[in-house]
Amino acid sequence: MIHLLSPAKSLDFETEISVKTYSEPYFMEEAESLVNKLKKSSKKKIKELMSISEALAVLNTKRYQYWSGLTEPGVASRQAILAFIGDVYLGLDAKSLTVEDMKYAQNHLLILSGMYGMLRPMDIIEPHRLEMGTSLKVGRADNLYKFWKDKPTELLNEKLAVSESNIVVNLASNEYFKVINQKKVNGTIINPEFKDEKNGTYKIISFFAKKARGYMSRYIIENQIKDPKELEGFDVAGYRFNGEMSKNGNPVFTREENQV
Repeated sequence: MIHLLSPAKSLDFETEISVKTYSEPYFMEEAESLVNKLKKSSKKKIKELMSISEALAVLNTKRYQYWSGLTEPGVASRQAILAFIGDVYLGLDAKSLTVEDMKYAQNHLLILSGMYGMLRPMDIIEPHRLEMGTSLKVGRADNLYKFWKDKPTELLNEKLAVSESNIVVNLASNEYFKVINQKKVNGTIINPEFKDEKNGTYKIISFFAKKARGYMSRYIIENQIKDPKELEGFDVAGYRFNGEMSKNGNPVFTREENQV
């Protein structure tokens, strides 16, 4: 079983880490092409392209100017799973995973990325911001979906070919999962949903749902889940499988309002 996550805009390249194991991203050549394009962009262009604040435009313009293509841990590079600290990664809490868990994650977790296409947890990355939905023109491609084409899908299929099952658990956002050509995936895609009770009805609340995706990623890693039926045992932070709301391929997990 392979599961997918989105990356995070929030990054940590300062906290000291002790993990020495690392790997090189599959698509470094493509990442270099994107960086070379961004290096030529002014601060104003970066701000407009990414719809970000002046401060973030300054920060990211500097990031691309100082990009060095590092493929081993350093002052300005580290493993992806330890660099991302957004809501999903708060739920995953990778820094507390065991060595065995990390080894399992390396072979069963893939992180979709606008900059790197697709990452394994231990792949080395540098500070960056490039969301998959960005309309960055590179060559004949006028956005990142066209730039990446089927490369992430092909890599996913390679991983499925050596996995214990042909199941893909999609815990990524719609923006990122769109880069996967579902028609070409050699497996079955499962799309979990996480809903919180609010005023008597269940709704997907972005902050909570993102964190819940991280919780489920950790659940899959720690329990080495192989069968999608086993996902129904997920019982973390008050979320439980809701059979009435679930459909085939779309398991729903709900949480009562008083458990938030």
